[in-house]
Amino acid sequence: MNTNTHAPIHIVDDDEPFRDSLVWLLESHDYPVHCHGSAEDFLGQVVPAGVGCLIVDIRMPGMSGLELFEELGRRGNPWPVIFITGHGDVPMAVQAVKRGAHDFLEKPFNQQALLDAVDSALAACRQKLDSQASLDQMAERLDSLTVREREVLEKVVEGKMNKVIADDLGISIKTVEAHRGKMMDKMGARSIADLVQAVVAYRQQKG
Repeated sequence: MNTNTHAPIHIVDDDEPFRDSLVWLLESHDYPVHCHGSAEDFLGQVVPAGVGCLIVDIRMPGMSGLELFEELGRRGNPWPVIFITGHGDVPMAVQAVKRGAHDFLEKPFNQQALLDAVDSALAACRQKLDSQASLDQMAERLDSLTVREREVLEKVVEGKMNKVIADDLGISIKTVEAHRGKMMDKMGARSIADLVQAVVAYRQQKG
C-alpha cells in the first residue's frame, strides 16, 4: 500500500494539456491533485502546510518556477519542490537543487520517474515534519525545567555523578536527586542514557 496517498500534490504549470496528463497519471495512483496555471495563482490560493509536494515548471510567463521556489523559501514552505524542465533549463534546475529543491525531471520523462520523484518528495516532507515536531517537543520540555533543574541536566549530560553535581552547585546530594528526578520526569527520559542521547541529538539538529 502506498503510504503517501492522500497527501496533496500541487502542479504549477501554464501548459494545460501537460497539466491534464500529470493529473491523469497521479490520480490513477490515488493522489489528490490540485492544478494552478501560474505561480501567482498558486500563491494566491494555497498556504502550504502538512505533508505535500509541488511539481513546478521552471519556466513560465510572469513569475517563473524558480522565482516561485525562492518566494516560497522566504515564506518557510514545508513542501518539497520537483521542477519540470526543458533541456535548456537543466543547469538552472541543478542550481535550484543545490539551493534546496528536491529534484528535477527533464522532458520527456517516463511516468515511473515522476511517480518515484513524488514518492521520494513526500517521504522527505514527512520525515522533515516529524523531525521538526520532535525538536519542538524537546524545546517545550527544556523550557518546562526550572533554573536548578536545567543546571542539574547540564551536569548530568556532562557525565557527572550526583556527589560531584552537589559539590559544583553547593547543594546536598538529596537535593540533587530530587531535582534530577523531577527533571527526568519532565524530559520524559526513562534513563540517563535516554536523556543524554535525546539532548545531544537535539543540539546537533539545532546546530
